[in-house]
Amino acid sequence: GMDEAPAPASPAGLSAYVAVSQLLGLTLLVTTGAWLGRYRGGVAWHSSLQFNVHPLCMVLGMVFLQGDALLVYRVFRHEAKRSTKALHALLHGLALVIALVGIVAVFESHRAKGIPDMYSLHSWCGMATFVLYLLQWLLGCGFFLFPGASFSLRSQYKPHHIFFGISLFILSIAACLLGITEMLLFKISDSYSHFVPEGILANTLGVLLVAFGLVVGYVLTRDDWKRPPLAEELALSMDFKTLTEGESPGDGSQ
Repeated sequence: GMDEAPAPASPAGLSAYVAVSQLLGLTLLVTTGAWLGRYRGGVAWHSSLQFNVHPLCMVLGMVFLQGDALLVYRVFRHEAKRSTKALHALLHGLALVIALVGIVAVFESHRAKGIPDMYSLHSWCGMATFVLYLLQWLLGCGFFLFPGASFSLRSQYKPHHIFFGISLFILSIAACLLGITEMLLFKISDSYSHFVPEGILANTLGVLLVAFGLVVGYVLTRDDWKRPPLAEELALSMDFKTLTEGESPGDGSQ
C-alpha cells in the first residue's frame, strides 16, 4: 500500500506545464472579469447587465474547468483510478452547471431586450458544443462510472470518449473566440480598428484562451505523461484478457 513506499514523483516537465496551465487559467478569469468590469459595466443577474454573466460563466465552465477536468488523469497519476475518475466526472459536471447558467443568462437577456436567439455562428457552435458536452458527460458516466457497463463495451467506447473530449475542449475555445469577436463588433465596431484599450484587452483574452488550450493539449497528447496503470489495474486487465467473454469479474471499477 501507500505506507511502505513513497509515491513516485510526477515527471518534472509535467509539473511545470500543469503549473503554467493553472496560471493561464487564472489569468483568463481575471482578464474576463477586467473586460466586463472595466468596459461592460460589470456583472449582475436581475438587470441589464445579465448578459455579462454569459461570457464569465462560459470561460469559467467550458474552458477553465473543462480543461482542468481533462488534466486530472495526468495530475493525479498515482491515486486510485476510481477517485480520479470521480473527480474527472465531478469537474465536468460542475462545468456543465456553470455553462447552463451562462446559457440561461443570454436567453433571458435577449428576451428582456427583444433580441432574436440562435441566429449567429457563435450561437450555433456554442450550443452544439454544449449539447455534445452534456451527451459526452452522460455517456461517460454510463460507461465508466456505473459498474454495470461490461469491460469490452468500456474498451470499445474509450477511444471515442478521448477523441470527443479533446475535440469538445477545442470547440469550446473556438466558440469563445467567435463570441469575443461578435461582442466587439456589436459594442465597439466604430473604434475597434483604432486599437482602443477594450479591443486590445479582448484580443488578449482570445490569445490567452488559445494559449491555455495549447498548454492543456500538449500535456494531454504527450505519451510519456499519460497515467501509468497501477499494479492492481495491470493484474485486473490481465485477468480480463484471459476471459473469453470479456466481462469484468470484479465490481467494474476499472
